[in-house]
Amino acid sequence: MYRFLLTPRWWVINVFTVLAIPVCLFMGSWQLSRFEARVENHNKQQDKSSEAKEGAEPLTALLPVTDRTSGRSATATGRYDTEHQLLVPDRRLGDHDGFYVLTLLRTDGGKAVPVVRGWLPGDADDKADVAKVPAPPAGEVTVTGALQASEHSGSDGVRASGGLPRGQLGMISAASLVNLVPYGVYDAWITAASAPGALKPVPPAVAEGTGLDLKAFQNLGYTGEWFVFAGFVVFMWFRLFRREAETARDLELGIIASETPAAPEDHASHADHADPAADPGDAERTRSPSATA
Repeated sequence: MYRFLLTPRWWVINVFTVLAIPVCLFMGSWQLSRFEARVENHNKQQDKSSEAKEGAEPLTALLPVTDRTSGRSATATGRYDTEHQLLVPDRRLGDHDGFYVLTLLRTDGGKAVPVVRGWLPGDADDKADVAKVPAPPAGEVTVTGALQASEHSGSDGVRASGGLPRGQLGMISAASLVNLVPYGVYDAWITAASAPGALKPVPPAVAEGTGLDLKAFQNLGYTGEWFVFAGFVVFMWFRLFRREAETARDLELGIIASETPAAPEDHASHADHADPAADPGDAERTRSPSATA
């Protein structure tokens, strides 16, 4: 009954099934591992708040910024460059619009690290709101805050189109600052843990690709899709197998007649070999009356 499994058609079906199932399971497991990695990184990001209380590390010890060091508490010592204080417009804190206040801290090594000293509600183009910005402290200071990676055009709140007035910055990155200051800038920035005056501290952003964002749950959705595909392949194989087996069984039992149509020549030969014992009077009686007249 199952000899149909040895036909070329079923060889193709079997080979496809054997290859498709492990591929689907592998892809589903890989997507699941991506989601689990994001959950683990998210938990690490949550634990960094407790690590910050234990003590900050020197800035240079945490560079370059990676998924592991992003959000860690860093400390840097130097002097604020009061001539190059910048405002970063169109930044939200909670449900309110405002702007960041960024000042470059020149370290003893010669390079500067951008420090976001805080956030202020309002408009960076409004002189009344700008007047509320407190001046940076003079002399040598030590800044402690969360280390952040340089922003790019796809980061939240970034204004990469340009056209900003003097004294404003659309993207916090070394590439944006290198043409504004006459010294080197670290490829990172710090959001200060405490803010002076009317400023409010800016909470650190979660490193890209590590939080439980929409992309993380997309990985979880893809996991389910690949496992469903594997189950669908198995389901279709059994369905085709069952249908083929039932057809073979019906043929053996004679429920389904074998399709062997008669040749057209059989009908013609049957007409040519009429019964010679037929009464010739039958043919005579079929003649028309006009012919017998």
